[in-house]
Amino acid sequence: MHVFYSGALIMLGTVVIQGIGRSSYMIIKVKKLITLKRSEFQEIVIAECEDFGKALILDGYVQSTVRDEFIYHESLVHPAMMLHPNPRRVLIIGGGEGATLREVLKHDTVEEAIMVDIDKEVVELSKEFLPEMHQGSFFDRRARVIIDDGKKFVERELVSGSKFDVVIMDLTDPYSSKIAKDLYSKQFFEEISSILNTDGVVVTQAGSKYFYSEVYESVVNAIKQVFKHVIEYQVWIPSFGYSCNFIIGSKVYDPSLITIDYSNERLKARNVKTRFIDGKKISAMLLMGTY
Repeated sequence: MHVFYSGALIMLGTVVIQGIGRSSYMIIKVKKLITLKRSEFQEIVIAECEDFGKALILDGYVQSTVRDEFIYHESLVHPAMMLHPNPRRVLIIGGGEGATLREVLKHDTVEEAIMVDIDKEVVELSKEFLPEMHQGSFFDRRARVIIDDGKKFVERELVSGSKFDVVIMDLTDPYSSKIAKDLYSKQFFEEISSILNTDGVVVTQAGSKYFYSEVYESVVNAIKQVFKHVIEYQVWIPSFGYSCNFIIGSKVYDPSLITIDYSNERLKARNVKTRFIDGKKISAMLLMGTY
């Protein structure tokens, strides 16, 4: 019997016990371990799960599963993308499996999408084992994939004067990984603001407000100190075992004014095809907020 342990992950035989809170756990039945590798930064597991299909697990936390990743990635990407009237240049920080990149590239306004991930091993293993998630996005002519520390990349962009319309932060949770912690700080959001155009938009996933309220509040407060318009929303992700929280920060556009028709018309105009997100769901998420 093989035993794999890292942080909140315990894989014993065919069972994964995933931590979803400080003292709460979710049990997932695993059909097959596809690959297990420790990179310079984290433990990477790709496994076939009974109820969720292939799953990417980093340091004991499920990041994506084939069965429900579209709920997470569409909810992360499209509200912020459609809030901006013409997102041509987009920066993704994190997003190793390529699904966030996939959703960004659905917008036909996008001329360049740069994805920066610190862990080459995650990207390479995702290319090989998770084609259902990236769906070829890594190889789109508009995409640039850069292996680098997101913070260092942003600092270099500050020096060069490079600007983006939308920045999407698809990182590990602020409480689950040391390598992502600094990227949720007020200082980093100030740097993000500086590389955004005057009407730029940023969105980040921020883990679970319910289980880690203090950490979550520190993130939302950091964004509120930098951006004029801030809105919080959430969506239930079955494989996470909780409602995942998201935060949008905007320099100019007020997300609270978004209507159902506004969203549907903008998604249709850009030829964006989705499985989960539409105008009704976007409006519902933004109106419900978080708890």
